[in-house]
Amino acid sequence: MTTAQMEAVIAMVAVTGLFVLMILPALIGIAHDRRIDRQIKRAEEARAAAERSTARTPAGRARGAAPHRTARAA
Repeated sequence: MTTAQMEAVIAMVAVTGLFVLMILPALIGIAHDRRIDRQIKRAEEARAAAERSTARTPAGRARGAAPHRTARAA
């Protein structure tokens, strides 16, 4: 390889590395948001299932008397 080709390869690697460093935080944020969305969806489904099960029992707890779990920040 000639010097010009080596410089081109080094420049391409440097640009690719900078691109990855700039995009990586955004990709991590997207993955984090998706995980939180899945947790919220599971919590809503669990709450709906609990409300359905208590609605079927005639002597169930009063509305709002069931303990609720609060979401925690990761």
